[in-house]
Formats: sequence, structure tokens, C-alpha cells
Amino acid sequence: MGDPLNRHWPAWTRARCQNNGVDPGREKRYAELFEQLDLNKDGRIDVYELRTWMTARGHSKSAVEEQIVREGDTNKDGQLDFEEFTRYLRAHEKALRLMFRSLDRNNDGEIDMAEIQQSLQNLGVEVSKAQAARIMKSIDKDGTMTIDWNEWRDHFLFNPIHNMEDIARYWKHSFMLDIGENLVVPDDFTEEEKQSGAVWRHLMAGAMAGSVSRTGTAPLDRVKVFLQCSVDVPQVYGAGAGAGGRMRLWSGLRGMVGEGGAAALWRGNGINVLKIAPETAIKFMAYEQIKKMIRGSKEGASLRLQERFLAGSLAGATAQTAIYPLEVLKTRLTLRKTGQYSGLTDCAWQILQKEGVGAFYKGYLPNVLGIIPYAGIDLAVYETLKNAWLLQYGESSPDPGVLVLVGCGTLSSTCGQVASYPLALIRTRMQAQASLVGSPQLSMLGQLKFIVSQEGVQGLYRGIVPNFLKVVPAVSLSYVVYENMRRALGAS
Repeated sequence: MGDPLNRHWPAWTRARCQNNGVDPGREKRYAELFEQLDLNKDGRIDVYELRTWMTARGHSKSAVEEQIVREGDTNKDGQLDFEEFTRYLRAHEKALRLMFRSLDRNNDGEIDMAEIQQSLQNLGVEVSKAQAARIMKSIDKDGTMTIDWNEWRDHFLFNPIHNMEDIARYWKHSFMLDIGENLVVPDDFTEEEKQSGAVWRHLMAGAMAGSVSRTGTAPLDRVKVFLQCSVDVPQVYGAGAGAGGRMRLWSGLRGMVGEGGAAALWRGNGINVLKIAPETAIKFMAYEQIKKMIRGSKEGASLRLQERFLAGSLAGATAQTAIYPLEVLKTRLTLRKTGQYSGLTDCAWQILQKEGVGAFYKGYLPNVLGIIPYAGIDLAVYETLKNAWLLQYGESSPDPGVLVLVGCGTLSSTCGQVASYPLALIRTRMQAQASLVGSPQLSMLGQLKFIVSQEGVQGLYRGIVPNFLKVVPAVSLSYVVYENMRRALGAS
């Protein structure tokens, strides 16, 4: 009785293996894999089958399945037959073999930690011994603390990487060797990524993710601003006033819809999206220049975590200084009533006419001061949570996955907001106070004293509930859109 796997291994393929010197053992392994992947036994593998198989084994990684099918699908029918499947694996194994040899610097047939460190350093990615050990453990299945060809091949067989730069990016982001997706500190990129244009594709993907995220959570952001300012404007919209004249979450949303229709929930969102691109570009360029200043004469040296944090905070302050007038306009447009301004330029003109140029920087000091506690706590919590996950599960899977990353981002962002929220509230009050009837024109310390005296310490956290409510959808939307845009732009 013949091998049942041979029904997916055509006779002409077997003959070619015998005649052309193709490794029969490898081809048999491919046939066994195909048999496992072909869940409905129709002789083809689609994205769903590939994803189901990989997920069941803990290998699924944000849409690599689509890339594998796309690269191997020569007849463009959206599926892989056995010939397409084996052709893809042969080509991929060949590329993996070249990468393995590149890493195996002493040509002993094995990769050790020192070789990983040296190879990544040559690509501009610094890793410590502990980080190299985590990389090693995720691939080393026999516990020898070296990686042989079989371990290397099996680990990356279903990961569509093509060269050493891809390997560096994979390890860099999967093991959080850098501060990557953190919202405060920009990502570090290799020289190859900068020269290839990958940097701007990443930044564009991030800007698109931010646009979708902010638009999706704009109603919560608008009601937060009203809650922050509700003590000064107790009856902005009659239906929106709660007990004691303080606007509450759901009554606030109803009041906005009643005053200006459903579109009123998105007032101020246009400029909130508009400022993403310049802020992102300025932050990145400032970050690169500040890193050079910190390095000094140590050209090419890697910055320590605290140095990257300092560079990121200064870059954030630089970007905020440049785009801060847009922040003021966003607050004013968010608070406006129907018909108050005809648009962005009308709002800016009225502020300039009535209050002068200085009005465009009201609240600037608490805004800049708020960057430090938010960035520091957000970064520290994010890194702590990710490292804790990697220490616990990194040996079995180097990729934390969407849920872990979203969870880390949500918790770290929440902790950062708790620390910096009083400064954010004072900033918003200062930005808005000139447009609020009867509102005292107070400095930062004046606002702090006024809020505590009138509302108590808890008044410094007015509006934080909708701020918390938008964290999970904002982080989730950002991550999903970023990943899809990154792939669409070829910045994976």
C-alpha cells in the first residue's frame, strides 16, 4: 500500500526530484507539511488554512500568512497548490541558508550569541548579552545555546524574511530591542532603513494610524474637553449640564448632538488629524539631530535607554513648540458652538484680532512639563511589561502578538496619563479661558490653586473617565491600521 502523502506529490514531481538531484527527504517533508496545512483536503492551501495551522502552533504573526500566499501564488488564484507551495519553500530555504551562513561568522555550522551580537551591530542594532540570549533561547530547541541549520530553518520557515536586514528588523521589533511603537519616543532606524526610504513609509503608516485612531475616538475626546472646562462654562448646552452644573459623560454627548447634530461630536477633529503629519516629521528629525548631539564624537555608537528617553522627550518638546498653535486652535474649535467660527482660518483670525499672537501659546508651559512624566512612566511601564512577558514566554515564542502589545500599550498609556493628567487639564483650561465668558485669566500656578480651592484635588482629574475609555479603542485602532498600512506601503 502506497504512502498516503503521495496523493499530493505528483509523479512528475517525484521523477524530477530523482533526476535533478533534489533532496528526497526535503521534498517528503514538504509533502507532509502540505498534508497538514490542507485542512479541507482539496489539494490547495489558502490564507485561512495557513493561519489556522500557524495559530494552533503559536506561530501566527500579524498577516504573514497573506504575504506567504501572495509570494508563492504564481497563477494568482489566491491559493497555493503543491507545486507553488514547494517552489516557495525551496526559494525561501535558499534565502535562509544564505542568512545562516552570513551569521555563522566562524563557519562552524552553528550560530552563537557573540555572532548574533556582532552581526546585528554591523547592521546598526545594538543588543546586550541578555537580549542575545533571549533571541538564542527562542530558536535553540536542544538547549545547547547554539543554533544549528535545522533549528534556524524550522524557526523561520513560515516567516517571509528575505535578507539580513529583515532578520535585524524582526529581532529588533519582536524582542523590543528598541522603543519602537511607543507613542512618545520615536523609533530608531538602521542606516539601511533610512537610505531605502523605509523610515518615511513607517512614519506615513504611523500618521495614517493616528488619523484613524483620533477620528474613531473623537467624540470621547470632545466630551473630555468639555468636562475639563465644565466648571467655567456650567451651562454650555442645556441638555449637557449635570448635577451642580457639571457636564457628565452621557448627558454631555446628548447635549452636543442636540445642539449641532451627530457631526458636532467630531468638532475639532479635522485639525487634530491635520497636525499629526508635521508633528511626526518634526519629532523624528529633531530626534535624529538630538541623538547625534548626545553621541558627540562617538559616531555610530548606540544610545542607552535613558539617553534615548532624553532624546525622545526633547524631540517631543521641539515638535510641540512648532505645532502648539494648532493645539490651541483644536481646543477652541472643539469648544465652539454652531456658527461661532466659519472654519480654521476664521478661528485663528478671531484669536489674533481679539487676543494677540501670545494667545496661540497659552498653556504651553504645562503642556511641555507634562511630556516628562507621561513619557517616563509610559516608557518604563511599557518596557517592564514587555520584558516580563518575554522572560516568561520568550523561549517558546519571540513575538508577543497583538493582544500582548495592545495590553502593554493600554496599561502603560493609562499610567502615564494618571501622572500627567493634571498638567493636561491645566493646559486645556489655559487654552480655552479667553473664550469662556466670565473665566479668570490665570497662569499655570493660578489655575492649579483655583481648581484645588474650588473643586479639591479630585478636580485635577475632571474628564479623565472619557480619557480612559478611549485608550483601548485608540491603541487597538492604531495598531491594526499601522500594521496594515505598513504592509501596504512595503515597510514591513
